[in-house]
Amino acid sequence: MTYVLSDALDRVDREAVWRLLSTEAYWGRWRSREDVERQLDGAWRVVGAYVEPTGELVGFARAVSDAVAFAYLADVIVDPAHRGAGLGRRIVATMIDEGPGADFRWTLFTGDAHGLYRQYGFTAPDETAMVRPGRQG
Repeated sequence: MTYVLSDALDRVDREAVWRLLSTEAYWGRWRSREDVERQLDGAWRVVGAYVEPTGELVGFARAVSDAVAFAYLADVIVDPAHRGAGLGRRIVATMIDEGPGADFRWTLFTGDAHGLYRQYGFTAPDETAMVRPGRQG
């Protein structure tokens, strides 16, 4: 199968993103559809993975950033039917290494994909990092 990655926000199938995040993402199921829409609208950058030639969205990530030096990677997800093809790695590489944030300091939260993110230089925070947990959990 052939996949194409794109950072065009207007190409994102919002229904597909909602379906993936509301059914497959353990980290944010508390979000409403309206929350996800606001997050898409406010994203600094998105990366979608699309099946060619149909254009079906089967992977996604978004980032928020100050557009100068810092970015937060969020909602990296691949449809279960398309896992195992390296899409997660391609999405992360496209987002953090192949775009306008390649020189940024990146951060993220994950409960299960530490091995993936270590491949891209993510490590445990040092003594300069602090986190205030959200009230949603």
